Amino acid sequence: MGFVVLHMEKAHGSDSGTTAHIERFIIPKNADPTRTHLNRKLIEYPEGVKDRSAAIQRRLEEAGLTRKIGSNQVRAIRINVSATPEDMERIEREGRLDEWCADNLKYFADTFGRENIVAAHLHLDEKTPHMHVTLVPIVKGERKRKKREEQAKKRYRKKPTDTVRLCADDIMSRLKLKAYQDSYAVAMKKYGLQRGVDGSEARHVSTQQYYRDIKRQTEELKTEVVELQERKETAREELERAKKEIQTERLKGAATTAAANIAESVGSLFGSNKVKTLERENTALHREVATHEETIEALQAEIQTIRADHNRQVLEMQQRHMTEIQMKEAEHKREVSRLTRLVEKLCAWFPLAKEVLRVEKLCAIVGFSTEQTRTLIAGREVTHDGTLYSEEHGRSFTARNVTAKIRQESVSKRLVLYINQTPVGEWFKEQFERLKQSMRQPIQSQRKSKGMKL
Repeated sequence: MGFVVLHMEKAHGSDSGTTAHIERFIIPKNADPTRTHLNRKLIEYPEGVKDRSAAIQRRLEEAGLTRKIGSNQVRAIRINVSATPEDMERIEREGRLDEWCADNLKYFADTFGRENIVAAHLHLDEKTPHMHVTLVPIVKGERKRKKREEQAKKRYRKKPTDTVRLCADDIMSRLKLKAYQDSYAVAMKKYGLQRGVDGSEARHVSTQQYYRDIKRQTEELKTEVVELQERKETAREELERAKKEIQTERLKGAATTAAANIAESVGSLFGSNKVKTLERENTALHREVATHEETIEALQAEIQTIRADHNRQVLEMQQRHMTEIQMKEAEHKREVSRLTRLVEKLCAWFPLAKEVLRVEKLCAIVGFSTEQTRTLIAGREVTHDGTLYSEEHGRSFTARNVTAKIRQESVSKRLVLYINQTPVGEWFKEQFERLKQSMRQPIQSQRKSKGMKL
């Protein structure tokens, strides 16, 4: 029998990084992009909720919490469930994967409350099929109190025992975590799975930790290679120095006894283990350096493969994005064309519609609001206090409590905007003439005053 995998981990804040990984907003390096479309969302979000992080926030808002959520408080618990790769492959091959997913959702709903399970995703694009479940730790009852709090509790009014609280510690206590492993194994027994060894020191390794370990091992190997090369160079220098001492010219001019002693020393040097040991160490170092160089080359090849996969994934995402943009642009053009044809038909069938569109545009340019324009087109009078803009004069004019109305000319059937019973074009001309008069009057008064002084 294979073993179940049940891993629970606390998450703080909106947990947006994990959301991007689970919902594949970003394709991780250990996922196969050609299989990502096989992934499934097992719990549909409520209306207005777009992703896992928003689902967590929605549950917190609707839970009826009375205490403010702290900035460092755990808002969700990540749950990762799977089994040994061979058993998950067998379950998928037997066509029982849907049943396995349903049993998992039932177990977590029965254990933690259906309303607290806000998201569940099945991933089939990684090496081993697995499920990500998101739990919001909403619990009921009083929190555990310290001894001094329990003693002081008598002085205060007793609080209700069914208070709704956000508390991950209540759910993830040591005894409860052990109980989850036991009960989950019972629920998965029908799939030929059993609980892992109780008290095992094996720990779950995250994807980020895996790549950090690879990088650290690479750096350690590089350091070892540098040290071995330095030791190799030291051994070579020591060997060269020994040879020079043997062949030095000073030995030739020395006394016979000294020469014999030196010769004996040289002979013992050749015959001793010193040179042989250095040569053996040198050979061993060569082999060790070669081994480490092969390891580094293998790691570099793996890094190149990972980079190539990443570049390919980025290119595929860009191509997919461009395709989606092109499709949306084509759809937009078709919709614009359809609406244009519809407007043309409307104007052909109802000639007044074209006039309505024209006068609506004029009202917007002049400065009437959407609500005022709607009232005007309906044939009712509008009072306006503010400014009105003239395209002909390129400026705005003050309009204090003016009345505006749209009328249809009896002969041309055109719709005309009237301001204070005057067509808007003529009203703008009157305002412009008044503005010119007001600007000209001070100049004339000044000239008359100068004449009187003379």
